[in-house]
Amino acid sequence: MASRHSRKLLRPLLYTSAAAAAGAGVLYISYRPRNIPGSEAPAVPPPGYHEGKLVPPSFPSIKSRLQQIQDLKRSAEEKSEEYDLVVIGAGATGSGIALDAATRGLKVAVIERDDFSAGTSSKSTKLVHGGVRYLEKAVWELDYNQYKLVKEALRERKYFLNTAPHLSSWLPIMVPVQKWWQAPYFWVGTKFYDYLAGSEGIETSYFLPKSKAIDAFPMLRKDNLFGAMVYYDGAHNDSRMNVSLAMTAALYGGTVVNHMQVTGLTKDASGKLNGAVVKDLIPGRNGQEAEEFTIKAKGIINATGPFTDSIRKMDEPDTKEIVAPSAGVHVILPGYYSPSNMGLIDPSTSDGRVIFFLPWQGNTIAGTTDQPTDITPQPLPSEQDINWILSEIRGYLAPDINVERSDVLAAWSGIRPLVRDPKVKSSEALVRNHLITVSPSGLLTCAGGKWTTYRQMAEEAVDEAVNVFGLKPRAVSNVPDISGVGGSGLVADGAVLDGSCQTHQVRLIGAHGYSKTLFINLIQHFGLETDVAQHLTQSYGDRAWQVAALSSPTTMRFPVRGQRISPLYPFIDGEVRYAVRHEYAQTAVDVIARRTRLAFLNAEAALEALPNIIDLMGEELKWDANRKEVEWKDSVKFLSSMGLPKNLLEMSREAVEAGKVKETHIAQRKLASRIEADPPADVLESDIRVEAKTPIESTQPLNPESPANK
Repeated sequence: MASRHSRKLLRPLLYTSAAAAAGAGVLYISYRPRNIPGSEAPAVPPPGYHEGKLVPPSFPSIKSRLQQIQDLKRSAEEKSEEYDLVVIGAGATGSGIALDAATRGLKVAVIERDDFSAGTSSKSTKLVHGGVRYLEKAVWELDYNQYKLVKEALRERKYFLNTAPHLSSWLPIMVPVQKWWQAPYFWVGTKFYDYLAGSEGIETSYFLPKSKAIDAFPMLRKDNLFGAMVYYDGAHNDSRMNVSLAMTAALYGGTVVNHMQVTGLTKDASGKLNGAVVKDLIPGRNGQEAEEFTIKAKGIINATGPFTDSIRKMDEPDTKEIVAPSAGVHVILPGYYSPSNMGLIDPSTSDGRVIFFLPWQGNTIAGTTDQPTDITPQPLPSEQDINWILSEIRGYLAPDINVERSDVLAAWSGIRPLVRDPKVKSSEALVRNHLITVSPSGLLTCAGGKWTTYRQMAEEAVDEAVNVFGLKPRAVSNVPDISGVGGSGLVADGAVLDGSCQTHQVRLIGAHGYSKTLFINLIQHFGLETDVAQHLTQSYGDRAWQVAALSSPTTMRFPVRGQRISPLYPFIDGEVRYAVRHEYAQTAVDVIARRTRLAFLNAEAALEALPNIIDLMGEELKWDANRKEVEWKDSVKFLSSMGLPKNLLEMSREAVEAGKVKETHIAQRKLASRIEADPPADVLESDIRVEAKTPIESTQPLNPESPANK
């Protein structure tokens, strides 16, 4: 009897204890301390002082572009100089492959017809994400493959943020909840997203009631709003990330060359690929004849994104196309349309697509669309797509916020290379993530995927190349001093370069000495403006020391250094010089679009800055008047693909320098008449009323008992 009675007492206690333990587990998973990327101390401490003077770090230099080209030529002259791998295409995937191969001790070259990140890789939504909308599909469609892709992407997201903390950061993203029953649905979904991230998570999601949601995102439409869920994903500067990947590969011994076109592939007597014929496109811009030469390699990797099929047809002219190009349009709006630290996702647009509304580089980015398209080097955003995005934006912003077409500062279209598996008979079978395939002659193609998983794609591609081409990875003996402090540049990386893949730990150039307070050191040492110093550290990491040192004095008391190339943005002249000397910038478009992001932020501001940028590059690269004219015309043509108004496309350099862009802008927005009709008043209306009184009345003292005197 006693034992039966005790069991009755113990059972509720056990149930209560189990429930408490389960609840504690859920709370721990949701609210456990997280290691926020970029918040830790820099792996390399800031420079110290010597004899009362701060001594900036001394970083290793990479080979010049001309030296890299000479290395390419030697591969065909001497068997010992043959490359293990030649990678065609230096976007996110190609540059990632080059870095992976170089850090495995392989002799690798990566060549790019245009510039690093010139295509799709610079035209993303700027997110580093697992794909919360893909998770929803995985659950509702019971699709394990979708679930696995989300899980893998969340793991890669953490690697991404850790290896490039200066170029990426966490970003809270709001999901508006319009009906009460949506709250538990979104809560479960975002918590499951947190759970899948596990130790790779950034921060836990949370619910905001209506008042708190409006406080966090004041521009949000208030009617029909119940509240909001907020979850976390990553954001990054895509083209700066791409350039950093390429430059890091170069530091580890890879041969990296942009503006180098592949015109053909070479094969041996057995029909196996053994090289590529290339042509440097820069001499042609100077009116000189371009030289073709051959590069020899044991293996060729095709990583050309939307142009994948053009390289595949060089290998096999009759091969079936595998790329299904899809256009994604984005628009840039002024920064006041979104909070500086909160993004927004609309999961249910008018046609069922998803649209993001995110703060980026001081402005607001909105997109994207998803439409079949043709493959062109510079796709144009259609007015239909731009207006659709604006229409969707108006739907969730407050009615008193009038989003106009003239608010669009820049707009672009990026081509996403969706791919079909050639081994699958159905022509509609699109690969969900990425595809790696090898042709009979040995062309290894890596296509598809997204920015977040670039590293995993690169790892799998190099793994396949090692097996297919019989390569032998080896330990890297001559490790570069990437951090600039002497000795191993891998301090605090944790990477062991023994021939295995270590890119999940190898930090990119600029990451070692970066911290969130580095900008203060730059202000104190160089006298930079605060927003300029913050921009430099978030774009170059510890290499901001070099950029600041290359900037010109201002002849003002403050700022001491850093002449802006646009008064609207924190880009300075030192960035142009650094881009030419250390990042292989060869054209003005390289600078306005991919070394800085001016063309993506404001097409008209980029046009206004263009004369100064061309002159700065001309000083560095010894351009003559003809070359400067070529750069002007090509840059204006490029800006047409970035949303530059048609009436500015024919404007001459002289007209731009004379301020005609600003005049045209004012006329378009009809501000001139507004200024004439409403000139600034010299006195307030209350002052006018006081002047109308008699001198005695207007100078009478206030009553000592007046509340104004208390």
